[in-house]
Amino acid sequence: MAIKVALINMKGGVGKSTLAVNIAWQWSDGANVLLVDLDPQFNASQYMFGGHKYRTEIYATNAPTVRDIFEAGKVPLDHNSVIYNVYKNWYESSRVDLIPSQFELADTLRSPAQKERLLKKFISEVENRYDLIIFDCPPTESLFTTAAYLASDYVLVPVKPEFLSTIGLPLLHQSMDGFREKYPSRNLQLAGIVFNAAEEYIPEEEESKKDVGKLAKKYDWYVFDKEIPYSRSFAKGAREGTPLSRTSYVRWSRIQEFRAFADEFQDRIGL
Repeated sequence: MAIKVALINMKGGVGKSTLAVNIAWQWSDGANVLLVDLDPQFNASQYMFGGHKYRTEIYATNAPTVRDIFEAGKVPLDHNSVIYNVYKNWYESSRVDLIPSQFELADTLRSPAQKERLLKKFISEVENRYDLIIFDCPPTESLFTTAAYLASDYVLVPVKPEFLSTIGLPLLHQSMDGFREKYPSRNLQLAGIVFNAAEEYIPEEEESKKDVGKLAKKYDWYVFDKEIPYSRSFAKGAREGTPLSRTSYVRWSRIQEFRAFADEFQDRIGL
């Protein structure tokens, strides 16, 4: 069975989608990975496909997306119709697949009743194909948050070390506690907090990291030793539709730093 990880922070602008995409790509050579975009802003989908390919192959053709999973009670869903192959390594027999999102996913929130379990049901029927499944979640408490919790084994929390960096953490702690009370049989674990897009701007970043550290200690949450530094290559990769390691003119040191985090992440979740 796949290990399933939801990327969540109740604060936006922390680089969550960028991190989700690059985690998915990290194990592309040697493992089968599925990225599920649960954000109506669909940034991860555009990053993974590339903006032009998303517009021409998904948006313009009205192709099935994750929205169809949540509406499966109305229309029977072919599992393969919403899963798109992004990368295949024939030599390693490995692949990266994507379930994309769209703006219209937000319409699902108009009648959310009884839909939170549909994602878990879908994933349970396809997860034997994968080693790792990543859920990119929106920065708000909603049906999609509960659906991700139900389908996941772990939660990974990206935090950008800046002013108000802790604003989403108490909300997330409250959200996870509420979920555990409602679904006591689900063993949802926190993989940890990772500092993302760190720019080594002192003293502001140091103060932010201290604030996050205090809350993490209070909640007994793990903080990753390895940080992910800011790099313009992440934005360039989003335009090119490539992971950090394959983006043009990326600095080797940035690739190595991301791999160091990936190694620690792998140990935390037992991948």
